[in-house]
Amino acid sequence: MPVHEVFRGQTVRKGDVEAFTLSGHPNAQRADGWSEGAGDKERFFAVLEIPAVKSATDSVRASIVADAEGKK
Repeated sequence: MPVHEVFRGQTVRKGDVEAFTLSGHPNAQRADGWSEGAGDKERFFAVLEIPAVKSATDSVRASIVADAEGKK
């Protein structure tokens, strides 16, 4: 699903986020994943949809916050 996240008037993430159904995880039924960059600079992201993450947009926001706090 497409996600376009803007912060202070600037785009911080624009692209597709894939949703995955999980089985056997004790706390989450879904996870969201995406990549950014290319080559040696490519990064991969995966975020569990557990409270308060309820959507792909929430997953992107949680990732941005974690990066800002140094929790990579």
